[in-house]
Amino acid sequence: MERKPTSFYVLASFFGLFMLFLYGPTLTIAILSFQGPGGGLTFPLRGVSLHWFQELFRQQSVGDIWGAFRRSLVLGLIVMSITVVLSVMTGMAFRRKFRGANVLFYLILASLVIPSILVSLGIGLIFSQLGLTVHWLTSGLGAQLTWTLPFGFLIMLAVFNRFNPAYEEAARDQGATAWQTFRHIVLPLIAPSLVGVALFGFTLSYDEFARTLLTAGSRNTLPLEIFGMTTNVTSPLLYALGTMTTVFSLLVIGACLGGAVIMARRRARAVSDAGNGSV
Repeated sequence: MERKPTSFYVLASFFGLFMLFLYGPTLTIAILSFQGPGGGLTFPLRGVSLHWFQELFRQQSVGDIWGAFRRSLVLGLIVMSITVVLSVMTGMAFRRKFRGANVLFYLILASLVIPSILVSLGIGLIFSQLGLTVHWLTSGLGAQLTWTLPFGFLIMLAVFNRFNPAYEEAARDQGATAWQTFRHIVLPLIAPSLVGVALFGFTLSYDEFARTLLTAGSRNTLPLEIFGMTTNVTSPLLYALGTMTTVFSLLVIGACLGGAVIMARRRARAVSDAGNGSV
């Protein structure tokens, strides 16, 4: 049996430490959330139960957990939808050279370089100066789009750079209009990538803290609510909430990845059937 080189074990150890550093805190919180009624914020565990998960569904004396969750969910879905539409539009636009394209490209990416808290502060000040109400569904929405749109744009830019225009040319040769070409040719081909853009848009919005801090107004989103709870909640209730939000995020990611796989398989089957029919 061939002996593996020392470098393999070094890299494997480094990877193991990285995974422990990355997921260790989340696993620790998940374990501590299953404590009994007398549980604390640190080890050792004081019993094992679902007590703190049950407490989440009872009337809370501190905070508005479920109201914050609903706001984050609604905001995430809106941000996701806008991000997908605008990312496709900008990606299509950048397929052709136009005046000012380079300047516009760097302006879009500039939002990723500017510190998030400064973006939040700037948008909050603009709304205040204009006499507009700072609200999670207006200023908060705008602040989060400055974070999600550049990611969606970069994904679609990469997708369209690898896109074969011959499919569109063939459709136009058959008399298809621009809308028919996009709907029946382009959209099905880029559908798995759109799932990735949607996933980016939703998860970045759902977890965003800094850009929402000064733009949410008087109603907190879930990340802001959790941050506020860290100052006045001294029980594993906070850990149970963190565990449930993590599970929810994983379910969303799993659903999106599953959808992308299904779309990719359908596209491959359609291409295969078309190829067999042309022979």
